Amino acid sequence: MEQLTTIKKLIEQGDVEQAFRLIDHFLQTSSSNKDQAYYLQGNAHRKSGNWQQALNSYTRSIELNPDNPAREARRMVMDILNFFHKDMYNQ
Repeated sequence: MEQLTTIKKLIEQGDVEQAFRLIDHFLQTSSSNKDQAYYLQGNAHRKSGNWQQALNSYTRSIELNPDNPAREARRMVMDILNFFHKDMYNQ
């Protein structure tokens, strides 16, 4: 659990590259709390502007634990993406 706290702090500080390295290591070596790791991975992707990967990570987290914060985070990302009216860019 301490690793997840460290990862969360790295994301908050904007050090997403280090957060990704720690998340990858955590997912390879841990057998518990993987849903939380995928949620944090989604947060790191969102912070770096990679919306599709964020959605993928949130979805994986929800598959492992439907009652975690990834559900709300995924909904918020979808709201943001749906807000942009893509036809307006072509005017």
